[in-house]
This record gives sequence, C-alpha cells and structure tokens, in this order.
Amino acid sequence: MHKFSKIIEWGYLAIGIVFLVEVFTNWSTDRQKAIVSILMSALAFFMFFFKRRFRQNRTEK
Repeated sequence: MHKFSKIIEWGYLAIGIVFLVEVFTNWSTDRQKAIVSILMSALAFFMFFFKRRFRQNRTEK
C-alpha cells in the first residue's frame, strides 16, 4: 500500500505538469480553457503536496 501511495503522489505531479503545458499552448488561442487548466494544475499540485505530507505523517507514527 505504501508503494501505491507514492505512485499516486507522482501521478498528481505529472497531471499538474500536463495541465501547465496545456496552459502555455492554449493561452493565446483559448484563454478561458487556459484559466480552467491553471485551476486544475493548482489542484493537482495541492493534492501532490497534501498526499505526500499525509503519507509522511502517517508513517512516522
């Protein structure tokens, strides 16, 4: 289960990076889609750090 949690963490990070790339490619053509991608990227990065901190706190106890 511990290894699966690490994979999920890095999956969130990868998704965040993909959304950031989408922001840069869509900024000049479709600004509304780019803004939604910024929000999704921020959510993915938040989930990466939240899951990482939660997993580390759980393993310390």
